Amino acid sequence: MNEIIKESVAKGISYTAYVELVNCLVAEEATTGTEQTQQRIDFTKLNTSRMRRLDKTLVILEQSKQVFRDMKEKQTWLVLIESWCADGAQTIPVLNKIAEVSPAIDLKILLRDNNPEFMDLFLTNGTRSIPKLVIVDNSGNVLNTWGPRSQVATNMVMAYKKENGKIDDAFKKSLQVWYNKNKGEAIIDDLVNIVEDSLTLEKDLD
Repeated sequence: MNEIIKESVAKGISYTAYVELVNCLVAEEATTGTEQTQQRIDFTKLNTSRMRRLDKTLVILEQSKQVFRDMKEKQTWLVLIESWCADGAQTIPVLNKIAEVSPAIDLKILLRDNNPEFMDLFLTNGTRSIPKLVIVDNSGNVLNTWGPRSQVATNMVMAYKKENGKIDDAFKKSLQVWYNKNKGEAIIDDLVNIVEDSLTLEKDLD
């Protein structure tokens, strides 16, 4: 497992490189992943707009920034994603903004379908759900995981499934509307909690 993680960290690309890749795919009318369907190609195009908007408008509150700045141990935040993934497009710019704030975080991105061995170490309820964030220290030890959605969004999904039996297009649209209104706050809150827990643990060990 450790070897797979170390190899995956080495293969990860930067957020800038990922954005460039997705922009090239849009120009070529293509998408990442094994399925080149029109629907996924259209989602890739839509997701570039979502990422661009978040890059311009996303604001992290000073109080949250300080938590990320207080991190001392260097770590890699490795994200599994595909360009057609709507949740991914709403998440990855938030992770990038967090990484920009903290010198301790090295954000790297991996495409799920190109990295099945790594993906299969971090399934959600037995599925290859993305985006999936894996937080790794310099020795390749997994410190934490997060995803595919914030706790708030996960609760919304579970409540809808309970009432309607499954997720449908109507819910997917309403979830994107919620993402736009929430402006990454639920994701930031989750990650602040993860980091605060690890900072508390560090102090206890000291």
